[in-house]
Amino acid sequence: MLFILLNQNMFFISHRGNTLGPNPEDENKIEYVEETLKNFDVEIDVWYYKNNYYLGHDEPLYKVNNKFLKNKRFWIHCKNLECFYKLSELDVNYFWHEKDKIIITSKGFFWNYPGTILSKKSICVMPEINNTKKINCMGICSDYIQDYYDRYNNI
Repeated sequence: MLFILLNQNMFFISHRGNTLGPNPEDENKIEYVEETLKNFDVEIDVWYYKNNYYLGHDEPLYKVNNKFLKNKRFWIHCKNLECFYKLSELDVNYFWHEKDKIIITSKGFFWNYPGTILSKKSICVMPEINNTKKINCMGICSDYIQDYYDRYNNI
């Protein structure tokens, strides 16, 4: 399957630390995310609970601090509204969404729901879900980000 990636300054964003496919057992684990940061930006799921930040998709699991969250390569998906409000006090790239077709991150990027029309400021989220073939946007977020990166660099 051929994908056309047209942006010269593309962000390649790992979904929860995944690079070669979904890995529910390790997603959002601190060590897993830190390893992925060596090569890619990472979308992480963050909760604010009992005056602390935690990583975790369905619940707060792995406690982290402000310093950890200030990594410029994070795309922080707030999992509860308390987190969204609290992160507004930090200089980080964060967002909140449920089933919105598009949202704007705190740094001004368009975070597009899978299958929506993309713009040059869009992050194409999980293009594999809808078999998106033409990707002309600011970045891609995927569980298979290594594959997209390899394709982009071989064009």
